[in-house]
Amino acid sequence: MNVILQSLGAAATVTGSKHLLKTPELNILVDCGLFQGIKSLREQNWQSLPFDASKIDLIILTHAHLDHCGYIPLIVKNGFKGKIYMSSPTAALTKLILLDSAKLQEEDAASANRHHYTKHHPAKPLYTVADAQACFKYFAEVEEDRSLKLSEHISFVFRRCGHILGACSALIACYGKKILFSGDIGRTHSEILPPPHFFTEADYVVMESTYGDRLHGNDDPYLELEYWINHTLKKGGNVLIPSFAVGRAQELMYMLSSLKKQHRIPTALPIIMDSPMAAAATEIAVNFSDNYLTVPKINWLEMMHHLKINKEFSNTQRLANDKQCKIVIAASGMLTGGRVLEYLKHYLGNENNTILMIGFQAEGTRGRALLNGAHELKIHGKFYPVKAKAIEILGLSAHADQAELIAWVKKLNPVPKQLMLVHGEPCAQEMLRVKLQDELHVPVKVMKQNQDVILFACHDEGDESHPVATLVPNDQNPFGKY
Repeated sequence: MNVILQSLGAAATVTGSKHLLKTPELNILVDCGLFQGIKSLREQNWQSLPFDASKIDLIILTHAHLDHCGYIPLIVKNGFKGKIYMSSPTAALTKLILLDSAKLQEEDAASANRHHYTKHHPAKPLYTVADAQACFKYFAEVEEDRSLKLSEHISFVFRRCGHILGACSALIACYGKKILFSGDIGRTHSEILPPPHFFTEADYVVMESTYGDRLHGNDDPYLELEYWINHTLKKGGNVLIPSFAVGRAQELMYMLSSLKKQHRIPTALPIIMDSPMAAAATEIAVNFSDNYLTVPKINWLEMMHHLKINKEFSNTQRLANDKQCKIVIAASGMLTGGRVLEYLKHYLGNENNTILMIGFQAEGTRGRALLNGAHELKIHGKFYPVKAKAIEILGLSAHADQAELIAWVKKLNPVPKQLMLVHGEPCAQEMLRVKLQDELHVPVKVMKQNQDVILFACHDEGDESHPVATLVPNDQNPFGKY
């Protein structure tokens, strides 16, 4: 009997993470995310999975970003009834994100129907708030660094991997072999998170590759923030920072507060967080800060007093129209939706404004289009000319770069039998694949969507196993010739 890996998403793309591990005892889904970005990807959210949801025994969730957790309400709606294992902070953040996602989808469908910018009559949400609430009863919180037995021959353990609050890699012990799922690997240095806690042993590794072809460089993000904020203020403009509500918003909040304390930007400069979800995520971060963050709770409480949080959408238009110079932090981070779009409508056409892009921008998103020099953006059925300056600050990324990814793999001793790359665009994955094979002399496979990859064969009694890849001819080896 074989242990088989099948990527149902995040294969040759950075979104829709869903990796199905099929074993003789259990079918385990690692992550359960939504597709985002270009239309052809988003449309996959509406398609049936190539695997019966009711046949999935359990889900292991590495962290709370939408591209890793956003499909959970749909998989439950389609018959999944198992436990969903995650860290305690991930549980709190995932509830927040799923409710927000459902609410936005309901609002977008209603708006599309009201303003007739849809081909569907009527437009419907992918899932509702009620659907999101229905999946919470399956959540099971797991303590990090403690092994949890799932069946007779299968267990797993979480280990923190940076990236965002509560994010973990997952090591699955299965029939005598160890299969490591990286999740999204964080930077070796973060302003608010401890560095990733590495695993040191694995036979097979399923690894993210978001920045597999890039280095973040040594530029100081504090200096870049300071320069562009002050540069924009001198012109009488506004600074708009599209930000993921979970992770980036909190780190940004800390950094801007530090710049004010050091008098590197005006202390009276208004900083507005126009994102109810970012505000709620910050409250969750405060609650978990003493055990999960490097910044103590008392500091977070002080920072929140110096930040204007707007929770009501009715105030967004007023704030966007306000001529006073200010910094606005708003979701979504890739400009795919949310209140940031209202600010874009007002700010894009003014050359005195600056839009600071601080996170990864997936193919097909407005954020990627803006960085690629688009002369206009389509928002809610209308085109808006781009005159504002768009600046990318790489040092604020939550993802490890190529060098950090390779360093993460090198912590494993001995080197794994196989590496499988997921969660990356084709160019990034190919460059990382070549680099890893050259440096580590280990076979590296770029996963293809819905393709079965045999990891190893195991005996029924589970006391022995052997890698299939060493026994089949090279021309039949699913991992390529090596």
